[in-house]
Amino acid sequence: MMNRKKGDKGFESPRPYKLTHQVVCINNINFQRKSVVGYVELTIFPTVANLNRIKLNSKQCRIYRVRVNDLEAAFIYNDPTLEVCHHESKQRNLNYFSNAYAAAVSAVDPDAGNGELCIKVPSELWKHVDELKVLKVHINFSLDQPKGGLHFVVPNVEGSLAERGAHVFSCGYQNSTRFWFPCVDSYSELCTWKLEYTVDATMVAVSNGDLVETVYTHDMRKKTFHYMLTIPTAASNISLAIGPFEILVDPYMHEVTHFCLPQLLPLLKHTTSYLHEVFEFYEEILTCRYPYSCFKTVFVDEAYVEVAAYASMSIFSTNLLHSAMIIDETPLTRRCLAQALAQQFFGCFISRMSWSDEWVLKGISGYIYGLWMKKTFGVNEYRHWIKEELDKIVVYELKTGGVLLHPIFGGGKEKDNPASHLHFSIKHPHTLSWEYYTMFQCKAHLVMRLIENRISMEFMLQVFNKLLSLASTASSQKFQSHMWSQMLVSTSGFLKSISNVSGKDIQPLIKQWVDQSGVVKFYGSFAFNRKRNVLELEIKQDYTSPGTQKYVGPLKVTVQELDGSFNHTLQIEENSLKHDIPCHSKSRRNKKKKIPLMNGEEVDMDLSAMDADSPLLWIRIDPDMSVLRKVEFEQADFMWQYQLRYERDVVAQEESILALQKFPTPASRLALTDILEQEQCFYRVRIMACFCLAKIANFMVSTWTGPPAMKSLFTRMFCCKSCPNIVKTNNFMNYQSYFLQKTMPVAMALLRDVHNLCPKEVLTFILDLIKYNDNRKNKFSDNYYRAELIDALANSVTPAVSVNNEARTLDNLNPDVRLILEEITRFLNMEKLLPSYRHTITVSCLNAIRILQKNGHVPSDPAVFKSYAEYGHFVDIRIAALEAVVDYTKVDRSYEELQWLLNMVQNDPVPYVRHKILNMLTKNPPFTKNMESPLCNEALVDQLWKLMNSGTSHDWRLRCGAVDLYFTLFGLSRPSCLPLPELGLVLNLKEKKAVLNPTIIPEAEDDDHLAKEAAIIALPHQQGLKRKADTPLGSPLEPGQILEKNEDSKVKLKIRFSNSQEEEEIDMDTVHDSQAFIYHHLNMLERPSTPGKEQSTQELSMLPIPVPTLPGFTKESSSSKHSEHHHHHKKKKKKHKHKHKHKHKHDTKEKEKEPFTFSNSPASGRSIRSPSLSD
Repeated sequence: MMNRKKGDKGFESPRPYKLTHQVVCINNINFQRKSVVGYVELTIFPTVANLNRIKLNSKQCRIYRVRVNDLEAAFIYNDPTLEVCHHESKQRNLNYFSNAYAAAVSAVDPDAGNGELCIKVPSELWKHVDELKVLKVHINFSLDQPKGGLHFVVPNVEGSLAERGAHVFSCGYQNSTRFWFPCVDSYSELCTWKLEYTVDATMVAVSNGDLVETVYTHDMRKKTFHYMLTIPTAASNISLAIGPFEILVDPYMHEVTHFCLPQLLPLLKHTTSYLHEVFEFYEEILTCRYPYSCFKTVFVDEAYVEVAAYASMSIFSTNLLHSAMIIDETPLTRRCLAQALAQQFFGCFISRMSWSDEWVLKGISGYIYGLWMKKTFGVNEYRHWIKEELDKIVVYELKTGGVLLHPIFGGGKEKDNPASHLHFSIKHPHTLSWEYYTMFQCKAHLVMRLIENRISMEFMLQVFNKLLSLASTASSQKFQSHMWSQMLVSTSGFLKSISNVSGKDIQPLIKQWVDQSGVVKFYGSFAFNRKRNVLELEIKQDYTSPGTQKYVGPLKVTVQELDGSFNHTLQIEENSLKHDIPCHSKSRRNKKKKIPLMNGEEVDMDLSAMDADSPLLWIRIDPDMSVLRKVEFEQADFMWQYQLRYERDVVAQEESILALQKFPTPASRLALTDILEQEQCFYRVRIMACFCLAKIANFMVSTWTGPPAMKSLFTRMFCCKSCPNIVKTNNFMNYQSYFLQKTMPVAMALLRDVHNLCPKEVLTFILDLIKYNDNRKNKFSDNYYRAELIDALANSVTPAVSVNNEARTLDNLNPDVRLILEEITRFLNMEKLLPSYRHTITVSCLNAIRILQKNGHVPSDPAVFKSYAEYGHFVDIRIAALEAVVDYTKVDRSYEELQWLLNMVQNDPVPYVRHKILNMLTKNPPFTKNMESPLCNEALVDQLWKLMNSGTSHDWRLRCGAVDLYFTLFGLSRPSCLPLPELGLVLNLKEKKAVLNPTIIPEAEDDDHLAKEAAIIALPHQQGLKRKADTPLGSPLEPGQILEKNEDSKVKLKIRFSNSQEEEEIDMDTVHDSQAFIYHHLNMLERPSTPGKEQSTQELSMLPIPVPTLPGFTKESSSSKHSEHHHHHKKKKKKHKHKHKHKHKHDTKEKEKEPFTFSNSPASGRSIRSPSLSD
């Protein structure tokens, strides 16, 4: 990682060259084979003389040929992330894996100047390079059945590809472009682009930049789309979508185009009709035009994430499309559109210098998205969202021990590890848990809001404008590529901009929330001193628990008294707990006078409930949420009730509803009922009040009078006057009452009587709602409402009471349960004939069936869920069904179902589903690390280890999900269900972090052969060519070799042979294997090192190594050790045969075929102490 000190000027590239332009040409896409063929051409300016290696990123691409300025160039391909730990390693502890994985990822990290593909500059060009003249690197590549990066969707139905809706699109998270073409996959390497795609005449290719032309082939069967992107852009922001899309030019803004799959055009029209307003909003607040000349939205099936933003285009999930009849999805989809557009400005147009600056981009885009939300949905919705996000980050940090926004990395010693409490490294986006990354984004925008509180919104927007205008000036400098770094934001640059614009020092704030992790935990209580007429407030902090930090600084407290609302700012010092706040009003209840509220309103209050001596109505700590904190405040129940009724801030009302759950009294009941009846109260507050009322009613069950809670209110609002048990025909024109009508039955179903059963009256009431539901005259769909009625039925289910242990059959069902089951069955059958939007009803039915199973009313059986989870069902149905199977696995401890789920993680066609299964297993695990469980066995440990070690190398998110699951099940150290390793482990992580290949003693011999033997370079044994035994190894190290310093500081040289390339099916038989090529390779090795260069010292340090030379792989191996090593490999191959897609016909042949593949061990990922050439 580039660890730049604060105050450094400008951007220093970690690469010895500058990329200025890249051509990507994909001239063949085959949907049946799921393959892609094409080439790229990179225009590179060396920035140092003697640049002899060019490192690029490329994963799972098969590279056929590399030319530099039209000369053939040798290259080496090595991807240590394919298999993080060698499969002969008996290591099973997660600590070890995480270190190895972090090392493997940084070994190919372009931000450290590394890459999977190492190209040697032909010797004819050395002079050319020394003059720093341009190089054109031309690479031919293909992709076959990619497992990540590009996702093919080919529905298995009748018709041509276009009729079937076959399409393909790029996907992945953070630097995933290397999965589909060779590039410099870094957010800090910007260049201009020329993109060409040749596709079937029935298909459309959508990519970044302007569509310059579309050219048909002579036979009119294919056409080529030519795109130009003249704004310098990082490879990670390049994307592609190809399919038989329907095209809609935005009627309000002609430079915006929308694409969707066939027959969805009406939905597309409605969904995107709002987008132009989002454009107007952002352009207005940023006082800056949208940076690109066009914008494209593409809606695809089986999307990786709901929203993916790339330069000048965004890829959305097709499930976001909706018609005008749908209420619930509309705000959600609009939020997705607004999010995508915010990221166009910050994230695509403005990129980042390094991973540790990511928080600035995510923070700004999240912050301006919040401003859009405030304008669109109102202040109440905005404050509710901020509170929701704040609660989420607080819970997560307290659970995991903290989220660090700006990680700065030192030398890699244990004490420098900024996140030692986590089971993954935060030095790189590809090692992060997905949940951590989501929370990271959430914290980033909350911190931006804190900065706004400190410097004012006006200054904040000026800062953004300044960043954008600098970037847009830089982007128009066509030939001044050194200017382009102005388009990269860094933490220090952002902070400098803030102090220049606002003149304020926000360093303390940054130190508190950005440079360290943790949130603040306040506990507050108070007493009123009548004699002195002061409020004595006591505020304690907990800063010792994990995930907490100590807060010192200002804290706002709002006190509502009889005379009005007063704000006080307290200074929280190191150890001050008590704060005296003078009160303004003597307690006076005799004079009937209106009480002024915070917003200037004056109201009459019934003051009979309050304490006679005190003028205090309620107190709030940090009402503006200007600290990332959790507050637990104690005040009397009547104060919470006043706060709920009269405080006009939704956050305050939501806090008081939570607090009132602890005070089940008639007064609380009344306050909640009043809120429910208040039309002008925010609908989310009323929804919360429903559930709180149900809880309170259950506490007060013995003293409750009148009909069940909420029933009379519901009847009054939504039922016929003449016949109160029949609901009116649906009319959802008023959204507030629609949400209330949906929620009240769900909350009522939670009511319980003295016997802890759902009251018969309530169940009948819900069944009647279903029976008399009539949507004929409604202009909106009632699918969400009906789904919630099924949720209500499910909520009314209570555990079955078995009479003298008779078996559960459908004949002896409890009559109430029979009614519920009949409704669910009827709904499910109806769904098959007339599916609802997004199949919301099926989803609710599946949840309800699982609840009936768990409560012992119907036999517990995963079969129905497994059939609904199969590929081909709508994704929401699959997720609901899988959730039930995950739950079944846990409750019934079923090894078979766990295997079924893990099999799906490996083989399901949809990346999102694979990710969700791991996520659900982590959230609802079949067992955890401290439990004894029959499911926990050695086979499972091996299976999950294999999954995260090599089975998920094509999808960062999936691999990190597997790591999360492994951690949940087994913890950080060696899983407890494994037998003790023979003779103990040869490793102590604390001391030897650099030696990344510790092994169990019995296996150490094999490793010794490698150590004793010095390097052998595997050369193809062809036409009887033997490597001359007298050729010593040239000085530069190959990527597959590692220089290791042992504890006794002998230097040893290792080379690994590995066949793991085949796992990704990148056999290198396509590498130019002519004699000339081999000869060329030998020449490369003997190229003298240039003095005065950084690496020469390392090269010198290698020269004294005695090199016993060995012939190459001849049939009769001259060294017994060597042949032993060979057998070892054969053994390994047999053991892992099932992992390779193709069988090996003959070991040695395979060996010869891949001349320059080197190992994927984490060691080749260069551990911290082993220097290598490119450093």
